[in-house]
Amino acid sequence: MDEVLVAEDVRRQYGDTVAVDGVSLSVRGGEVLALVGPNGAGKTTLVRALTGTTDATGRVELFGQSPRTVDRDRIGLLPQAFTPHERLSARELVDYYAGLYDETRAVDAVLSDVGLTEDADTAYENLSGGQQRRTCVAITLVNDPDLLILDEPTTGIDPAGRRDMWELLDGLADRGVTIVVTTHYMEEAQRLADRVGLMDDGRLVTVGSPADLIADHGGDSRLVVDGPIDETAVESIDYPARMRRLNGRLIVYGVRPESIGRVVDELDAAGVGYDSLTWEQPDLEDVYLELTGTAVTDSGDARGTVESPQAGESA
Repeated sequence: MDEVLVAEDVRRQYGDTVAVDGVSLSVRGGEVLALVGPNGAGKTTLVRALTGTTDATGRVELFGQSPRTVDRDRIGLLPQAFTPHERLSARELVDYYAGLYDETRAVDAVLSDVGLTEDADTAYENLSGGQQRRTCVAITLVNDPDLLILDEPTTGIDPAGRRDMWELLDGLADRGVTIVVTTHYMEEAQRLADRVGLMDDGRLVTVGSPADLIADHGGDSRLVVDGPIDETAVESIDYPARMRRLNGRLIVYGVRPESIGRVVDELDAAGVGYDSLTWEQPDLEDVYLELTGTAVTDSGDARGTVESPQAGESA
């Protein structure tokens, strides 16, 4: 399909701080693109540049036009920081924003889509954080946009609500809506997106399908060891180059399923105590770690610079 969004060499600088550093990307009609990175990676500033809500150098086009001249009815934008009138109910808020457009979807249908039917008449200030975010998404959907841009849409939503939101976005994509979503949840990006763009320090590090990125940069499967781990005991094992401490856990890289027993025997022989063992295949978090040297926590913060295991080693 034709490209709905095109950006070339987009750059935004605040004084000496470069928030977006020469980003180029494109999004096809009906595609879901996830921009992933920790807080401060430049995702929100890039969204503002793509929608014309901040000044930036470079070229940006939406539907072949400047973001500031395109028909606003065609776009749904949910900023990361957005607080509507708190004393209005969810239904009143969606109805109010519907009045800003010539043609809209039925308010009750939109509220149903985001799972707010039962709480539609509750004042926004009395809704939970997750329900407030759902209300904001409903406001974004009421004009039935062709392009939906969501900046951290599931922040504050519980895991069950997050999965409901994924299903909603899946359905919109199936209808041909083009979606750009920013997130620091790697699982969310891997689950939702046709393509993922990894951002770090204002740069777009790489773009590709989750499967391709994992195949190219994810590395080996690994055994995750949780518990009170004795560093001295770990150092006595013969292959420390394949072990790394990450986020309080011991990671043993390159472990195939049939090799788990042997690794466990070596841990036991070295006196490494642990609470649990989990075998995992690589994911987008591993890709981000490999390409940037940092891991992204659930809070959206980058955590530590972690050295990757030596290539080509396996157990």
